Amino acid sequence: MLAAVLGVAAVGMLVAGVTSYLVQRERVDARIDENLAQEVEEFREFADNGIDPEAGGPFTTVDRFLEVVLTRNVPDRDEGLLALVDGAIAWEPASGVNVRLEDDEEFVELVSGLGGTTQVRPRSVETETLGQLRYVTVPVSVPGDPAQGLYVIAYAREMEQAEVVDAYQTFAIVGLASLAMVGAVGWLVAGRLLRPIRLLRETAQRISDTDLSGRIPVTGTDDISALAHTFNDMLDRLEIAFAGQRDALDDAGHELRTPITIIRGHLELMDSADPADVEEVRALVVDELDRMRRMVDDLVMLAKAKRPDFVNRRPVELDRLVDEVLDKARALADRQWRVDARASATVLLDQQRITQALLQLISNAVKFTAPGDVIAVGSQLTGAEVRLWVRDTGAGIAADDLDRIFDRFARADVGRGVEGSGLGLAIVSAIAEAHHGTVTVDSRPGDGAIFTMALPPEEA
Repeated sequence: MLAAVLGVAAVGMLVAGVTSYLVQRERVDARIDENLAQEVEEFREFADNGIDPEAGGPFTTVDRFLEVVLTRNVPDRDEGLLALVDGAIAWEPASGVNVRLEDDEEFVELVSGLGGTTQVRPRSVETETLGQLRYVTVPVSVPGDPAQGLYVIAYAREMEQAEVVDAYQTFAIVGLASLAMVGAVGWLVAGRLLRPIRLLRETAQRISDTDLSGRIPVTGTDDISALAHTFNDMLDRLEIAFAGQRDALDDAGHELRTPITIIRGHLELMDSADPADVEEVRALVVDELDRMRRMVDDLVMLAKAKRPDFVNRRPVELDRLVDEVLDKARALADRQWRVDARASATVLLDQQRITQALLQLISNAVKFTAPGDVIAVGSQLTGAEVRLWVRDTGAGIAADDLDRIFDRFARADVGRGVEGSGLGLAIVSAIAEAHHGTVTVDSRPGDGAIFTMALPPEEA
């Protein structure tokens, strides 16, 4: 990625630099041609109107005319002048001129061969001594003088271009330094930005099905850091899910082992010739198999509770829900059935799941109460939550059991001999969580218990 960025930046700088350099070269050439045209124009104007300062009248010889022209004309920094009479150098600028055309034999030979040919339009030539020259030649003649003169004006193109070359050499050095700086900063920034991805890869390599504890250290608030946060959250959920699955499998294995052992033991000891013994063992085996089926159904129910389609919300009237649940519960046992409160409101709930949870709580209350005890159901709607509860006046729950009562296969006071798989309250908790709510218990030994589901108030 960094190489691609640097490559694009380098290409962009190269294209911009080369384009600008070529444009500047063209501008320098255009300026040279303008200067040459101006020099020719000034020369012609002097030829038409000039007066010999010594004679006080028109020039009478070519030699004298060229002498005065070169004396009065001061060349530019990169300009050279030369005057020839009959093909030989007659006059040259005074000392202090950078471009000495007379020292370039190749150029002098070239312009000497032009004779009286007019070369007013700028031409280019390259010599070993002065390099590239841009020049014009103007033939000179004076009436009454048979001599043929030639006035030469030339610019050293390479000297004129030197400033442009120096400027773009500096540009190239600065550009390379800038690319190096961009590369260094980009390397540091990219390393910092991509560090979470590298850590993510390393963490993913360390994670196994037995160890999901690895996490990515996150600093910053950019998108990569957000990705690392999301990955850590995913690992948290996976760790909880795997831990729950392991615990469920361990607990299920433990709970299923007992009925299997009981069935196997009775079958091994059964006297197949004794019909009474066979019937007794058959009844026991069917009972244990029914218990195993209920346990498997409950485990399947808990597994489905994690699916997004576990609950199907529909408008539900709370007061009617409480009455229907109570009507269904009356057939379970001889208890004093009551309604503590009815909320007259319609909310969005999965009526079948909520009914299942309330009946599970009522079933538990029946197990831990005696005839004549009170079992009450109630509902209430506040601004913060929907509350549904089941209250009983039974034996209550010991304080040590309150923290684990909603765990899978957990039972309160096992010594009472109360039947159950220990999954009922776990199912109630799963139904509450699927509604984005919670279930709690308030109980003391001897004072009964109140199980309360608190759900968010999604009103219909």
